[in-house]
Formats: sequence, structure tokens, C-alpha cells
Amino acid sequence: MAYRYRSSAFLVASLFLCLCCSLSLRAVVGIRDIVGGRTDVKNVKCNHEIQKLGRFSVEEFNRRKQQEEVVLLHGQGTSNSDDGELVFSEVVMAERQVVSGINYYLHIEALQHGMTKRFDAVVAVKPWLPSKQLLAFSPSTNYTK
Repeated sequence: MAYRYRSSAFLVASLFLCLCCSLSLRAVVGIRDIVGGRTDVKNVKCNHEIQKLGRFSVEEFNRRKQQEEVVLLHGQGTSNSDDGELVFSEVVMAERQVVSGINYYLHIEALQHGMTKRFDAVVAVKPWLPSKQLLAFSPSTNYTK
């Protein structure tokens, strides 16, 4: 009977060891969606969720810019209203980062005065709430089409 318990204990210990090795190998090799790591989003142009996040980014940027202009006008400050509103074209590249939610790093093309311009945006999404927040939006200087 003692032999049976030793076999079971050996089997459990072996399975535990294999599980631990598997998990540590994933962390070393860089398996997708490890917390804190960025991964490329594939098929960005066909990904409706990513394109909606890009559109949201441009709309939110325009909304914030309009609010700033209203505040400046009421405070009699100067306004850069001749910059023109952005019109979303498409997200051309994207990365995602799993944190306490998901951060999306988007490379966006938008039209301004009929000219195509490129922008970088960071959007935080918490799917369980459902919420999304534009964290950053700026002209891009570091990606190619």
C-alpha cells in the first residue's frame, strides 16, 4: 500500500514540476499577452475594434481641442483655431499592452485641410467597465507606411 502512495506522490510532484517549467519558459520566451509586454496587432486595417479606437482617438482629440479654444476665448487668450479639425482616415499600425486593462498604441492617418497627416495615440481600455480613455495624441515622426 505504501508503494501506491509513493507512485501518486511522484506523479503529482512530476506534474507540478512540468507546470512550473512551462510557465517559466513562457515568461522567458515572450509568449503573447504577458503583462507589461507590447505585442503587434495583426491585420490592423481589417480589425474593426482597432479602427473604432482610432476614430475615437481623433474625435476625442477634436473635442478636447474645441474645449480648449472655448476656454481661451472666454479668458481672452489666443487661439490656434486655424489648425483645422482632423478627419479620421485609418489606423495603419497598432500594438497592445496588457496592464490593468489594455493600452493600445495606435499609428493613425488623418486629414487636416485635405492633407494626410500621421499621429500617434495611446488609448486605455478596461473591457470589464466598459471604458476607454485617450491618454496621448500627438503628431508622429517615427513610423513608415
